[in-house]
Amino acid sequence: MANGARQAAWEFFGAELKRRRENAGFTQAALGARVFVSGGYIGQFEQAIRKPQLDVAQRIDEVLQTEGFFERTWRKLIDDARYADYFAEVVELERTATKICEFAPTLVPGLLQMADYASAVTLANNPFVATEYVAETVAARLERARILADATRPEYWVVLHENVLRIPVGGPAAMAQQLEHVAGMARERRALVQVLPYAQGAHTAMSGMLQLMEFDDAPPTAYTETSFSGTLIDNPAVVKRAQRAYDLLRAAALSPTASLALIESAAEDHRRCASTT
Repeated sequence: MANGARQAAWEFFGAELKRRRENAGFTQAALGARVFVSGGYIGQFEQAIRKPQLDVAQRIDEVLQTEGFFERTWRKLIDDARYADYFAEVVELERTATKICEFAPTLVPGLLQMADYASAVTLANNPFVATEYVAETVAARLERARILADATRPEYWVVLHENVLRIPVGGPAAMAQQLEHVAGMARERRALVQVLPYAQGAHTAMSGMLQLMEFDDAPPTAYTETSFSGTLIDNPAVVKRAQRAYDLLRAAALSPTASLALIESAAEDHRRCASTT
């Protein structure tokens, strides 16, 4: 679904929510209290500024007795077979974010991945899948990355653990190409990239991937992920703690200039390795 059509569909979702809420005699605050979000969130859902999580859509159906209408509509708009269930909503939020900050402990983030690297990651996690599955997964990842090429692209900040530079995903040639791409994004000022070096000791012990997103007209969110699941967080207190953790990592990382030099050096190391094999 194209972005314009998707937005129009979310506006329909919001208009239906408002109509059915008012018909049921609920204020935004009253409905919010029943589904465990604020009245302000209900207003943002109705204006298509923010999208509800699945469990919220399900509770709205229960309270308004809409026989699963909002859950079905949510699934049609959010669910995408190319993404894991827990990640589909994150992709939707990325499209409207004004700022995205990521910490990557082991792998280049999806928004910066190139085809050969993404293919190697996909095959490592799914060694028995068909070639078509790999192609579709890689295409979806490259499509996500297009938000960084748009004129209205979000600010994109990323802290890479030094692991990311050293692990030769896809072999040395693919790794060299991938790091050259990351360096190019930094040079073109499409991304602000820092590296957290091994020398920082305890700071490097943070092992979980972290993504923070900010929006024009909605509260910030955080997303964390392990190998088999992900969690989208919008509790303000928890998001604030995640932001503090990210700020500490960023403070411990090398400067953007020093980081770029290290990335380029690592790319050259992989390139030399590729030329001798």
